[in-house]
Amino acid sequence: MGEKRKISLVVSDVDGTLLTQEKVLTPRACAAVQALYKAGIKFAVTSGRPPRGMAMLQDPLELVTPMAGFNGGQFVTHDFTILDQKTLSADVSRQAIELIRRYDLDVWVFNGKDWLVGDMDGPHVRHEAWAVKFDPKVVSDFDDHLDQVAKIVGVSDDFDRVRQCEREAQALFGAQVSATRSQNYYLDITNIAANKGAVVDYHVAHLGVPHEEVVTIGDGGNDVLMFARSGYSIAMGNASDEVKAKACAVTESYNDEGFAKAMENIVLNLAT
Repeated sequence: MGEKRKISLVVSDVDGTLLTQEKVLTPRACAAVQALYKAGIKFAVTSGRPPRGMAMLQDPLELVTPMAGFNGGQFVTHDFTILDQKTLSADVSRQAIELIRRYDLDVWVFNGKDWLVGDMDGPHVRHEAWAVKFDPKVVSDFDDHLDQVAKIVGVSDDFDRVRQCEREAQALFGAQVSATRSQNYYLDITNIAANKGAVVDYHVAHLGVPHEEVVTIGDGGNDVLMFARSGYSIAMGNASDEVKAKACAVTESYNDEGFAKAMENIVLNLAT
């Protein structure tokens, strides 16, 4: 597992990590976060979700750190005051939407506090609305909603198409955007500075915690960037082999209390 080390902060992904497959925050996960606090370790969350979609985590986890939504595209306080945000230009947003449609993926646009979709019955819309606890707005056209876009998502249950679209987006935009899959069925396109590696950098700067004292935990390809910016990283048991290979340790699945076990058996055992 490694030698004892000073740990000052844990940064956790939400879906596929902190929450179960059914989007449940378990009592054991809450207790594990409380154990971190008792050990003097701060805790923060980051997600591709909009910040509003993490509101239900604030009270049970007693969060005091800013929440990083849109993979770091927007940092907010507990009353959703925006501390910092990084958006896509209208031109890049149009190009991204065109690319996503060429691969026959559904398009979601997150603009400010709004979640915009073209079809309420599109893939994953209703389940996502249940998970984040608010409904999207249905629009016939996105052209009038491309100012201050925090994230554009391509959605499909054809995982190969999502993967191919990811590769073309990375080739097309290069260093202009961050284009990564947060799930096999979601391709997230954000400002290049809106990524989970930048989330770690933000907390390091604002909390005065060095990178080597940060532990990160996640399950998706977009979590690898924060693995690289932290002193120690943990992949979930439900992560792909590619993601697991980038982490320092691997815990159990999100359906087997993997998050809580990582805090109990890895983080607290490592901490000095």
